[in-house]
Amino acid sequence: MAQEIERKFLLKNDDWRDYADSGQAMRQGYLIGAEKASIRVRTAGDRAWLNIKSATLGVERLEYEYEIPLTDAEEMLESLCERPLIEKVRYEVAWHGDVWEIDVFEGDNAGLVVAEIELEDPQQQFTLPPWVGEEVSDDPRYYNVCLVKHPFSQW
Repeated sequence: MAQEIERKFLLKNDDWRDYADSGQAMRQGYLIGAEKASIRVRTAGDRAWLNIKSATLGVERLEYEYEIPLTDAEEMLESLCERPLIEKVRYEVAWHGDVWEIDVFEGDNAGLVVAEIELEDPQQQFTLPPWVGEEVSDDPRYYNVCLVKHPFSQW
């Protein structure tokens, strides 16, 4: 069984950009608003994935991800996924041996910037960078699946 352990944070400022890679544009959409799981289609560059995550709050969730043909993903995004699509640029930042993913949202979620760190264990220790602010791991508003129904622009 695949387990995702991920913590989400808001950012205090843009200082993270001094350490970030060049970023990767992503588009993603959700196929079904199921009670127990979300089913997501994501494209990044010339690759695509189908992702299934358990619909539980907190830092631990079940997660399964499978690479799929890009043309299939693009067709699903255009014809099957709920609107609005999630559009963002993801940057990676190495910090004290960990990799942080910084998502800068666009479209209906423009203005939202979230930092995420994936962990091997819920109790794993890590160093918070000085540009990381409030933790929002338990706030459903910051889950991508929730940003489809309640975009940041409507908060």
